[in-house]
Amino acid sequence: MFKEFFDKGFDIRPTIAVTRAHINIPELRDAVSLKRLKIDGEIMKTTEQACVTKAAFDPVWYLPGICERLGLEEHVLRRSIFEQTGGMFPELITRYDLEVFLPPIGGITVYIFGNPEFISDPSKKLAVRVHDECNGSDVFGSDICTCRPYLVHGVEVCIKTAQEGGAGVIVYYRKEGRGLGEVVKYLVYNARKRSEGGDTAAQYFNRTKCFAGVEDARLQPLMPDILHWLGITKIDTFVSMSDDKYNAVTSAGIKIIERVAIPEELIPPDAHVEINAKIAKGYFTSGDVPTPEDLVKVKGRGLDS
Repeated sequence: MFKEFFDKGFDIRPTIAVTRAHINIPELRDAVSLKRLKIDGEIMKTTEQACVTKAAFDPVWYLPGICERLGLEEHVLRRSIFEQTGGMFPELITRYDLEVFLPPIGGITVYIFGNPEFISDPSKKLAVRVHDECNGSDVFGSDICTCRPYLVHGVEVCIKTAQEGGAGVIVYYRKEGRGLGEVVKYLVYNARKRSEGGDTAAQYFNRTKCFAGVEDARLQPLMPDILHWLGITKIDTFVSMSDDKYNAVTSAGIKIIERVAIPEELIPPDAHVEINAKIAKGYFTSGDVPTPEDLVKVKGRGLDS
């Protein structure tokens, strides 16, 4: 069964559960009151509730296919996973006949707005946001980053696209702290706020590298597999500024018509450090790219502010 699926070009075969729900996001009420969204009784039920189809996925890796795509020898990947998980999976290095692996990583949730059949129909307009988890912002509203505002903006764009006869998809990955976890993320936050000269956009990525050794641990080349699984071949509106995500999606053969940056008015005050650093690093923007001199001037709050 697995080989038949993977022979079609997929290296991640998810286990899946699907259900229907109403979601209640307070910011949608503001979007309705400002007439950016309308109550249609089908997708937007009330000023706060939207109707969605949602699916939860757990990825299952076909190791030979993953290695081929990443340009790795299979024994290298198996040994690396074994060592980095503290020896949790000895079968990785003792049973090469076992080619399918359930990785100990967070799963994926997909929220579909509008008719689910439309997302694989290239004649229908499709809006997509691929969002990597940020518990502090997404759940608790921390203003040090743009994550929740951008996520909610993506939801709004998806709803509007569905109301116009298309469909919208939010793909939510568990990749906390750029794939480094929340402990590392909080260590980085403390370092940023305690830095001599303040928390500046010029040092944004360096602070992460000091603790983690890398600026970003997310592996985006495998990310589009879930889009392929959903049958997506074209994205009309890609609600993301990430160059890594854009390159991964387009390299996977999925066409992107338009990219949408977070509106300036939705950027929290303390998040200008993050967003300016990312734009200077290559993130998509419809405005000016900050210069090195600009990045030094963009400062966040101090630790005790």
